[in-house]
Amino acid sequence: MNWKLLKLVNPRSLRAAGLVLLAAAATTAFASSAWAEDITPEQITEARLLFQKNATPMPCATCHKLADAQTFGAIGPDLDDLQPTHDMVMAVLRDGSGPMPSFEETLSEETRNMIANYVVWATSHDH
Repeated sequence: MNWKLLKLVNPRSLRAAGLVLLAAAATTAFASSAWAEDITPEQITEARLLFQKNATPMPCATCHKLADAQTFGAIGPDLDDLQPTHDMVMAVLRDGSGPMPSFEETLSEETRNMIANYVVWATSHDH
């Protein structure tokens, strides 16, 4: 270890950096699970069906793997591995990404929100 460099680092800066990293980690963990509390069993069932076969212009299952939905798409990301946040899912549903189309014109914001809540719930709990 280079002790000369270590002496140049202000201990307060190190503490501040550590607190920033801790806050960022806590925010990320909260953001990815915050919406899971707001989804009802009925919404889980409805969102699961949308994910599997009822979303238009195409169901999510066509491209995405999601264990809870028992889907095995291999074109898009494996959502169980990715564990996206609510905001990530909402942005991609709104804007599309690569070969994934936008769902802004075909699904209401309420429906997109329910799907995002479902994906976060499904990827952040053991089933």
